[in-house]
Amino acid sequence: MMPTPSPSASMYFRGVGTATPPARYTKAECLDAFQKSEWFARLDARAHFVARTVLQRDNGIEARRLAVDTLAEVFQIDPNTLAKRFLAHAPKLAASAGQRALAQSGLHAGDIDAVVVSTCTGYLCPGLSGYVVELLGLRADVQAYDLVGQGCAAALPNLQLSRALLTGSTCVHVLSICVEVSSAAMYLDNDPGVLISACLFGDGAGAAVVSRQCQPVGRRIAWTDSTSLINPAERPALMFEQRDGMLRNILSRAVPGLAADHAHRVLNTVLGRAGLGTADVSAWIMHAGGRDVLLALERELGLGPRDLRYSAAMLHEYGNLSSAFVYFVLEAALNDAAPDGWWWLSSFGAGFSCHGALLKVSA
Repeated sequence: MMPTPSPSASMYFRGVGTATPPARYTKAECLDAFQKSEWFARLDARAHFVARTVLQRDNGIEARRLAVDTLAEVFQIDPNTLAKRFLAHAPKLAASAGQRALAQSGLHAGDIDAVVVSTCTGYLCPGLSGYVVELLGLRADVQAYDLVGQGCAAALPNLQLSRALLTGSTCVHVLSICVEVSSAAMYLDNDPGVLISACLFGDGAGAAVVSRQCQPVGRRIAWTDSTSLINPAERPALMFEQRDGMLRNILSRAVPGLAADHAHRVLNTVLGRAGLGTADVSAWIMHAGGRDVLLALERELGLGPRDLRYSAAMLHEYGNLSSAFVYFVLEAALNDAAPDGWWWLSSFGAGFSCHGALLKVSA
């Protein structure tokens, strides 16, 4: 019999949904488009080598979905073009993922008491939440929150806020959404970290309807406990900066090690409170970051490739979707009928920050 962690569950997942742009581009297609672009001539021989290495070797990614009709559009890099791309696609992707989560939950738009939307790849004022309210037909008195600047880690803070809203007794059902249009945060120069980022990230949105009430039929997915770890001293290892009116990603070689170390510490904290060990976890819902990050997680947590198979599969097909990624992994585990029991949900990213939550899944 599984021990029950404290505090007791006060939030249940009732529906999960994801959305991506329709256009799928392989690594080979991306490399070909880069070599044909005017940017190829602007960058030096070392940059060419980095891009070719990342896009030709087995980096764990085969394809990405990007919000462009042709790959040539990706290389139209200026502030106005990128801002328009974000506005054109972020609201639609967020609403599409939200609609799918709602449909799975058995609830209607009018049942939603609050919506929490996270992103780091663009800025709108009024925020994305207002567009989601409009596109989904949520109530005019819905509580709407926009979270920005949390990078790849944002899904867990989003869900932690959702849980707080449910626990605070003002809400019964909350819609949690993370959406990233990474193609709207494109930046190129000769820095290896910038180039690797351009080769890793894809566009997409993930959503979950969470509630004080569990799903009346099917699996019960309860959020039982969580914690966070934020280490500002490591902020320079992974972050966005503003340059020439655009977002420029800083990605250092330290990231896989940092991710693994922080993920391990967060995991130990929550499992320790529950009186559990890693062997008690039956499904791992982990942000991937990239192949090197997954390998570092395996080593640090004492896991095998099968344990992180859902993260690896989503990375292979979609690339790094930043904050939206863990919704895709959770959906994959549910669609594959992963075993009931304790599931571990974790995200990490800019800050350097890491978050984890223990889920109890039962029939």
